[in-house]
Amino acid sequence: MGGVARALLRRGVQAALVVVLVSVLCFTLVRLLPGDQALRVAEGRYGYDRVTAASADAVRAELGQDRPAIEQFLAWVGRLAQGDLGASLVTGERVAAEIAYQLGHTLLLSLAALALALLAGPALGLLAGLRPGGALDRAGMVGAAALRAMPVFALGIGLMVLFGVMLGWLPVAGFHDAENIVLPALALGLGLAAASARVARDATVAATNAPFFSFALLRGLSRAQAVRQHVPRNAAVPVLAYLAVNLALLVEGVVVVESLFGWPGIGHALSHAIAARDVPMLQGTALSLGLIFVGLNAFTDVAILAVDPRRRG
Repeated sequence: MGGVARALLRRGVQAALVVVLVSVLCFTLVRLLPGDQALRVAEGRYGYDRVTAASADAVRAELGQDRPAIEQFLAWVGRLAQGDLGASLVTGERVAAEIAYQLGHTLLLSLAALALALLAGPALGLLAGLRPGGALDRAGMVGAAALRAMPVFALGIGLMVLFGVMLGWLPVAGFHDAENIVLPALALGLGLAAASARVARDATVAATNAPFFSFALLRGLSRAQAVRQHVPRNAAVPVLAYLAVNLALLVEGVVVVESLFGWPGIGHALSHAIAARDVPMLQGTALSLGLIFVGLNAFTDVAILAVDPRRRG
């Protein structure tokens, strides 16, 4: 079995485990939240000023809360095995249909942030690593430390104030125009880009000090030629490995950034589902975020195999 097939098989098993664990955790945690779940759903469905005890009891019967917890869980697992995520308790729409709409927005935002982390970060790290101790290297170290220490929500608010309010260059909310994705993608991707820049910088320094680089110079290659032939591929492996380890931060940041910028993705829907106790929507969105994490890990596995042939055996 080839390296790619093994990587995909491993991620397939991980995806199955994610489905099981997310199902159990969502089912358990929702029932541990304080307050009356049926009453909260009724409030979201009918309005706070129109909820009655009868409407709450009707929702409670609809949720099956009069049945044993294990029976409720097995019913959910049975529907999930058939590909049925149920219907939203607030809107009445099928969860699968709502997630299909939101998934495109979340993937677009995640891929934009990942592209920033894979393109801008390593490029700056390469330039800094070619002149270690230089002005760009020192400035990059300070900038990377500041961006990594800043919480995603604080970075997002700062970008909104600077580019949206003070300069008026970019919109701070919305999703209809191409420019709407710029600030959310920056808020989500700058931290990863900063860290990947430092990883690329260290990998570049290690590559230029390695024996194979010195041998390339002895063969008559110019420094620029040796850099082009040997540094990018050797620096790409640790950068991709770093991103694979930190993809959980990307998925976690999606929830914060989408809620902050009003981006209509799965993370935004998850926060609303938690507030409304919309159990089917909560389970469906949490499951989707877990599978997105597995899918991005599979992508990085394949990318690492593509740039490092030694791992394909």
